[in-house]
Amino acid sequence: MSENAFFPITNWSEDDKPREKLMLKGKSALSDAELIAILIGSGSRNETAVDLSKRILKSVDNNLNALGKLSISQLMNFKGIGEAKAISIIAALELGRRRRSEDAVELIKITSSKMIFEIMQPIIGELPHEEFWIVYLNNSNKILSKAQLSKGGITGTLVDVRLVFKTALEMGATGLILCHNHPSGTLVPSEADKQITKKLRTAGDSLEIKVLDHLIVTDFGYFSFVDEGIF
Repeated sequence: MSENAFFPITNWSEDDKPREKLMLKGKSALSDAELIAILIGSGSRNETAVDLSKRILKSVDNNLNALGKLSISQLMNFKGIGEAKAISIIAALELGRRRRSEDAVELIKITSSKMIFEIMQPIIGELPHEEFWIVYLNNSNKILSKAQLSKGGITGTLVDVRLVFKTALEMGATGLILCHNHPSGTLVPSEADKQITKKLRTAGDSLEIKVLDHLIVTDFGYFSFVDEGIF
């Protein structure tokens, strides 16, 4: 972080403000010019990056679609914009264009243990070793992410409780479903399986992040702690 961060924002240089503002207030708080200023990094001797960005935007009537159509050479006509900065602007706008062109991904809502099995079986059901995964859910029970927590031998795997909830907090998850496979094919939970489930549930309760189920997955079937009344 810039050393200017230790002083009031009014004392920061103009070039520092967009970066620090993003860190403190989030990306949505920045104007188009401020976001472009972060891309180009610096302006010219007589013009800040923000002012340079405003001048570039003004040339296209503050229209980002029009800006995205400018060539490298056209951007380089602006004093303070060299080839590297022009390429950075074009690359960023192209990413934005591609993002808009992609269909929005519909989050999958989990309504049963069978749905989790159908999602996780292709991932861990046929492995020769044990893996422990976490399915992170939002408050509508829609999947935010799936993540491998640990990978071990056939005899078992280690589970880092702190990492489970660190990730959950970072992505704003309000619910978790635990999943691991039994390479042996048995659908009977071990005492260790029960203990780690209890440990994670207790930790989740204190953070208001619910552990909703724990599935043991094999080649052809699964065991749900909730369905079997263990929760």
